[in-house]
Amino acid sequence: MNPITIETFTEFRFVSNPSFSPDGKQIAFVAQQADLKDNAYHGDLYLYDVQEKTVRQATSSGDVKSYTWTKAGTLLFPSGREKKKTDEAGDRTVYYELLPDGGEAQKKFEVPLKASAIYAADEDRYLITAVSKLDSQEEDPAFEVLDEVPFWFNGKGFTNGLRTRLYLYRASEDSLTPVSEETAELGGFSVRGSRVLYKANPWTDVRGRYDGIYLYDMDTGETRCLLGKDTMRTGMIGFWAEDEALVAASREALCENGSYLDFYAMDLSTGEMRLLAPYDYSSGSGSVGSDARLGGGRTVKCGDGICWFVTTRGSSACLYAIRRDGSLQAVCGREGSCDSFDVQDGHVVICGLYDGKLAELYLDGGQITQMNDMSRWKTSVPKEYRLKTADGQELTGWVLYPADYVPGVKYPAILNIHGGPRTVFGTVFHHEMQMWASAGYFVMYTNPRGSDGFGAEFGNINGRYGTIDYDDLMAFTDYVLEQIPDIDQNRLGVTGGSYGGFMTNWIIGHTDRFRAAASQRSIANWISFEYMSDIGHTFTKDNQAVFACEDVDKLWLHSPIRYIQNCKTPTLFVHSDADYRCNVAEGMQMFAALKVLGVDTRMCMVRGENHELSRSGKPRNRVLRMEEILRWMDRYLKEEEPDGTGGEKDRNDGKERA
Repeated sequence: MNPITIETFTEFRFVSNPSFSPDGKQIAFVAQQADLKDNAYHGDLYLYDVQEKTVRQATSSGDVKSYTWTKAGTLLFPSGREKKKTDEAGDRTVYYELLPDGGEAQKKFEVPLKASAIYAADEDRYLITAVSKLDSQEEDPAFEVLDEVPFWFNGKGFTNGLRTRLYLYRASEDSLTPVSEETAELGGFSVRGSRVLYKANPWTDVRGRYDGIYLYDMDTGETRCLLGKDTMRTGMIGFWAEDEALVAASREALCENGSYLDFYAMDLSTGEMRLLAPYDYSSGSGSVGSDARLGGGRTVKCGDGICWFVTTRGSSACLYAIRRDGSLQAVCGREGSCDSFDVQDGHVVICGLYDGKLAELYLDGGQITQMNDMSRWKTSVPKEYRLKTADGQELTGWVLYPADYVPGVKYPAILNIHGGPRTVFGTVFHHEMQMWASAGYFVMYTNPRGSDGFGAEFGNINGRYGTIDYDDLMAFTDYVLEQIPDIDQNRLGVTGGSYGGFMTNWIIGHTDRFRAAASQRSIANWISFEYMSDIGHTFTKDNQAVFACEDVDKLWLHSPIRYIQNCKTPTLFVHSDADYRCNVAEGMQMFAALKVLGVDTRMCMVRGENHELSRSGKPRNRVLRMEEILRWMDRYLKEEEPDGTGGEKDRNDGKERA
C-alpha cells in the first residue's frame, strides 16, 4: 500500500450528482479527476444499468460536469467542445443531447446566456439559471464602479449590478423569457407541471436579508408573490401537492437564539404558512467537512405528500423525509455523509462518503460503484474519543494515528479545527489529515460548541466566539494528551480554515501551548470583516449579535487581533487574493502585526483563488498550499531548535491569558 502524499488527491475520481432516468432503468452520475499538467479538473458522465448492474462511461470529452435528464429519457449537458460564440447578446452556452444507449452526443440547442444550471420541464420547455447584468450598468475596462452592497461575492468576483436570474427557454421557438425580475437574486426553485415555485430577493443598493417566495405559471406567464422578501428566514422549498408546498422557515432572526428552520406547509392559493413540525437541525444540505469531494447534486426532492432532504445529525449527514402530516423519518442515518441523492419508485440512490472511502454510489443501501480502490493507499482509521466538559457538555472527537505508528515512540500532533462554525467533522475520508498522518503526525479534531448537528443550543455561539468554543477545543486537546502518552506535548501544532482560521488566530493570542500554527482564510478583525466580506453585512450580526455601529467594543472584544501582543507562536498565514468571504486583508493584519512584534511568521497569498482553495482550487495551487503548511509544521514540530530545548523554553501551561 502507498502512503497518502500531497499529490495523492490527483489520483482520486470524485463521484457526484446521481439521478435516475425517467424509466428508472439507469442512474447517471459525474466523475471528475484533478490534472496537474492541465491544472484543471476533467469530468465525464457515467451510467449505471440497474438491471445489468454495470457501469459504463458515457462521455470522454473531459468537460462534462453537470447534466439533466430530459422527459424523453435522454441526457442533456453543456459542453465547450464547440467554441463559445460571443456577439451582441453576450455569452452563450451550448447544450448537447446524448442517447443513454450509446452513440455520439449531438448539439441540441444554444442559449445566449452564461448558464449555470438547466432543468427540463417538458420536451420543449427548459428552465435555465444564469447571471445577467442590470440594464442600468455600464461596463468600462478602465475602472470598476461600486454602488451596492455586497459588491463582490466569493467565487464570482465583482458582482456589482449582476444578478442570478431564472429563464424559460422554448426550444421549438428558440425563445428566452426571463422569469424572475431583473433586480432579484435567485434562490432555489421547484417545478410541478407547468408551475414553478422559486425563491428570490429583489434588491438595489443593499441586499435584504431574506428571500421572498414566488409562484410562476409557464402557460400564462403570470407571477404571484406568496411570501414577501425579508418576511421570514427561509431555506428549502418544494411542491408536494397541487395546492401546497413545503417550506423550511423561521420567524426568528438567526442572531436571536441561533435557531434552525422549522417545517411549514404553504397554501399556494393564499401564501398562508402553517407550522408542520419544529426542527432543531439543519435541512437541505449536509455539513460534514472533507477536502475529498467535488461536484454537486440533489439534496432536496419533493414527491406527492413527501419531501426527502439531507440533514446533519450529530457528526453525519443523513437522508430524512417529512410527510404532510408532519411526521419525520430517517431514510438513511448511516455514519458518514450523504452528499446527494435521488429517489424514484421506492428506490434510493445516494452519493456518499462511508466507511473511510471516497464518495461512491449506494443503491438501496448497497454499494454499486467502485470508482476508487482504497486498498491502494495506507490510511489511518479515525479513533473516537468522548469526554464531558467542566460544564457537563459531551464532546465527540477523533484522532488519526501516524500511519507507521510504533507504540512507545513520541510523535508530534496537529489540532485541526473545522470551518463554519456550523459545520462538523466526522469519520469521512479527509485527504489532508490522512496526508499528515502519513507524514508522521497524530491528528486531533472535534466538534466544539458552535458546530452543526447537535441542536440550536449547542450550535449557538452568537456573540460568544472565543469563549466556550475555545474552552471545548482546549478540553479536547487536554483529554487526548492524557489518553495518548505517545503524543509529544511539546510538539503540538494547530490549524484551521475560515472559522477554523479565526480560532487559530484566537488560540495564538490566548495560549503558548502550540509550537506552530497555520491560519487559513481567517478572520482577524470583526470590525473590518463586517464590510469587506461578501456576507459581512448580515453574517456579523448573526454571529456576533451586533453591528459595529451598535457596539464596536463588542466586536473588538471578539477580534483575535485585539490580543496580538500576547502572541509568541510561529504562525503561517494562507489566504487567497480572490477570497471575498474572508478577505486577504484579514490575514495581512495578523501577519504584519506579528512581524512587527518579532514573532516568526510567513504569509502565503495564492493568486486567483477564493475561499474554496483547499477543496476545489486549481490542482497546482492546492499542492502549493499543502506544501506550505506541511513544511511549516515540519520546521517547528520535527526539527530541533538551535538551543536544544525542543521548544519548551518560555512556554506556559496553556491557560488563558486575556
